[in-house]
Amino acid sequence: MNDDNCCRNTRFGAYAIGLTGTLLVMAALVWLMRHYTETPSLFAERSAERVQIKAEFDAANAPVVQNYDWQDQTRGIVRIPLERAKDLVLQEWQNPAAARSNMIARAAKAFAPLPKPPEKKSEYE
Repeated sequence: MNDDNCCRNTRFGAYAIGLTGTLLVMAALVWLMRHYTETPSLFAERSAERVQIKAEFDAANAPVVQNYDWQDQTRGIVRIPLERAKDLVLQEWQNPAAARSNMIARAAKAFAPLPKPPEKKSEYE
């Protein structure tokens, strides 16, 4: 009876070790397959490209946004820094009716047609 019980325990131990080993091998194979077949994010490359384009755009337009400059010298239109423009808008729109009339006057000045340049005289005159 001892021999029969010993064989049964040995057989059970062998089955347990075999089953555990099989599960560990399967887990390792699944992990390896997931590791080798992992695809990059669909938008990772495009996202990096967008970040680079935005950085280049910001660097190229920084002088326009941060400095005073003439936008149209013939019409007397000056470009001002963005932060100063925000302050002026907040200050001006304390009285909305006056701000609206000023805005319309500035738009009319900005979009008015320029006078025609003088025509060249004919060489026969």
